[in-house]
Amino acid sequence: MARVERQLKPRVNRRRFLSAAASASALAAQPAGGDTRPRVLITSGRSRLAQDLAANLAEKYRVRLTERIPVETRFEFVQCALEQDAQTRSAVRAVDAIVHVGDPLPGESSYQEIDYLARGTYNLLSAATEEHASAKKGAPRIVFLSTLELMTPYEPDFTVSELWRPRPNLVAAVLSKHLGEYVCREFARDRKVRVIVLRLGKVVRSEEAKGFDPLWVEERDVARAVAGALDALGQESGSAIENWWRVFHIAADSPRSRFSITDARRVLGYQPQFRW
Repeated sequence: MARVERQLKPRVNRRRFLSAAASASALAAQPAGGDTRPRVLITSGRSRLAQDLAANLAEKYRVRLTERIPVETRFEFVQCALEQDAQTRSAVRAVDAIVHVGDPLPGESSYQEIDYLARGTYNLLSAATEEHASAKKGAPRIVFLSTLELMTPYEPDFTVSELWRPRPNLVAAVLSKHLGEYVCREFARDRKVRVIVLRLGKVVRSEEAKGFDPLWVEERDVARAVAGALDALGQESGSAIENWWRVFHIAADSPRSRFSITDARRVLGYQPQFRW
């Protein structure tokens, strides 16, 4: 715990400061005017899922990607490690919604993976909250991509809904998502952000999948779920906690699936096109 607390202190050096300044200058230099579409920030921009989401959301949104390392992309990009620094503030500036993919980079340690989704999520939401407050824009809208593996410890014969309590294990990929959910929930309880958590199955492409896994969900169906979550967040208002914090299971439409997608169908309009 002491190690994590030390990491909470901002770490800014000259190279990062100059990089943040360059990012801010690039954003300021963009032409004003015509495009009135809302802007969405997508984290973990290197990952295939983030890039697929960007392509699918681009018709309705101005897309900005962010990642801890440089990424070649046709979309607006801000390099950002989700620290308490100018880069994170640049990433969330003028953003209407955030899709927090939260995928690890190749070769990261378990500690780095957990730190990114715990402390990094805290920094991201803090920066977004401050930015929206200064712009008098109301609460930020967050779609947090979590995992259905939080629910797999239940007996396989049970059909598990969103009302069931998560059962995280000590695997970094699972524990990190649980901690990220927890951070989002606390911000939502304080009425600082509006959050929809999408607990995803194992994201695959149908043409690459071999055999069968009841946790599979097709990548293009995930994109549909994220679009539905953004739409739902744009329509929500009021002080009740259900208008600030919602959780949905996103899985394939299969009779062999263990997880109910009834609420996702009803609230998000989720209609998966792929099944196994």
